[in-house]
Amino acid sequence: MTVPTSAAGGQREAWGGVGPAATSSTASTAADVLLSVEGLDVELSGRTGGRVRVLDDVSFRVPRGRVVGIVGESGSGKTMLLRALMGILPEGATREWRQVLLDGRDVTTAMSRERLPAAMVFQDPMTSFNPLVRIGAHLTEVAQRFQRVGRRQATALAREALVAVRIPDPDRVLSRYPHELSGGMRQRAMIAMALLARPELLLADEPTTALDATIQAQILALLRTLQAERSLTVLIVTHDLAVVAAVCDEVLVMKDGRIVESGEVDRVFREPQHAYTRELLDAAPAAPSTGEEKS
Repeated sequence: MTVPTSAAGGQREAWGGVGPAATSSTASTAADVLLSVEGLDVELSGRTGGRVRVLDDVSFRVPRGRVVGIVGESGSGKTMLLRALMGILPEGATREWRQVLLDGRDVTTAMSRERLPAAMVFQDPMTSFNPLVRIGAHLTEVAQRFQRVGRRQATALAREALVAVRIPDPDRVLSRYPHELSGGMRQRAMIAMALLARPELLLADEPTTALDATIQAQILALLRTLQAERSLTVLIVTHDLAVVAAVCDEVLVMKDGRIVESGEVDRVFREPQHAYTRELLDAAPAAPSTGEEKS
């Protein structure tokens, strides 16, 4: 069985040297849990009529200050789970829960009408930004809306956010249109825009899929660094088990709209309990040997 991680942290070093937060038990106390979801169901309209359940009795907890990965094959429900949390489901979709606890508060009723107070980084920032609007206008709008400041202060906050995501010459980037930036720069700008909403929970939907390996590593390291600097809790969707091994503390494994296994990354990858998890690990590319890592 291929295990895309290393107890010594070798794989994490390969992705920028940013290791996991201090280890804690998966059986977190209530005070340690930022988000708890029980019995989430999502149904869509079928192509030939009727309803199709795409998330079925999904229950999970997101520990405070941790990075939690969601893995599974295409169509397993990973992205749909994030969209359900944000309240941005397709037209005609329905969403139901048994209970949603946010920071210990029961927000089940509110969540039936609203999105979770979180920020989301999408897979392709080129389709998330309005191509006719400059980057600065995108960022200042978010700052004004979520931080309730005037335009001048919002511009200053937007500049600070670009600096926070390690963008050189932020004033130049603020004046650019999305198509004038590289893929990596657009994704950094998208992360900066999410930070301006001041989220405790950051949702990331395959944020490095469209990037080459070098830029992918930089973005992953940036997310991990921002999580530590700002005490963020991060829920990241990916199809790449190496990404989970690199930056995540815990993992949720999804299949056919259900969570079939969850736990600490090292435990799940080394001692998988579900047959589907073992299949995913067996299908993963082999991790480099110790000699290859050092070279």
